[in-house]
Amino acid sequence: MRLLLISNSTNAGEAYLDYPKYNIRDFLGKDRLQCLFLPYAGVSISFDDYEARVKDRFAEIGHDIISIHHASDPVAAVKSAEAIIVGGGNTFQLIKMIQENGLIAPVQERVRRGIPYVGWSAGSNVCCPSIRTTNDMPILEPQSFKAFELIPFQINPHFTDLNPPGHAGETREDRILEYLAANPGDTVLGLREGCMLSVEGEQMSLTGKKPVRIFRFNEAPLELDNTHDFSVFLK
Repeated sequence: MRLLLISNSTNAGEAYLDYPKYNIRDFLGKDRLQCLFLPYAGVSISFDDYEARVKDRFAEIGHDIISIHHASDPVAAVKSAEAIIVGGGNTFQLIKMIQENGLIAPVQERVRRGIPYVGWSAGSNVCCPSIRTTNDMPILEPQSFKAFELIPFQINPHFTDLNPPGHAGETREDRILEYLAANPGDTVLGLREGCMLSVEGEQMSLTGKKPVRIFRFNEAPLELDNTHDFSVFLK
C-alpha cells in the first residue's frame, strides 16, 4: 500500500495546496498519472470549482486530475484510476457520498493492490477505520461511521494544542481523551498542520517540523517527531 496522509491542504497565508505539492509530486512519481479526485467533502464550494482548484495545482507537478462526479459509474471510475486523491472539507458529507456510491470496497481493493492514495484533512480521516476522530460537525448523517480502514489507527487532522484565553470549553486533547474513554482499544495520532504521514508497504514515516501527539487510553500522551519510525503503528 502507498498512502500520503496530509493534515491540512494549506498553511496560513499560503496558496492552496502549495506547501505539500512537491511532497505529492515525489510521492506520485515522475510518470504522469490520471488521478481520480473525490471532491465529496466540498460543501461551500461546487464540485466543479473544487476539481479546477486541485487540477491547477496537480498540473504544476505533472499529473492530471479528473473528478469522480463526472463519472456515470463511480465504481468503474475507481477501478480504472491510476491514483486516488481525496480532498478535505466536511468528513460527514464525504463519507456519506462515498458510502452511497458504493466506493468503500472498490477503493480498499485498488489501494491495497498498490495504486497511490493521497488525502488531506477529511481525505486523511477516511483512511482510518472510522471517521470518529474528525473535527467536523455532523451536517449530514452517513450510513455509518465506518471508513476505508486502510490504516489500523485513528488520525485527528489539524491537531492543535491551542486553548484560547477565556475559552472554557474542552480542548482538542480533552475530546480525544473522551473518544478513548469510549473506545479504549484505539490509538489516535494527533497530526499537526504542516505535517503528513507517508506509508510505503509496511513502512510509515512523518514529514514535517512538528511532532505527532500519540494518544492511548490510560497512558500519558507521547510526542514523536520525524526522527521516529512510525511503522509500529501499522501493526
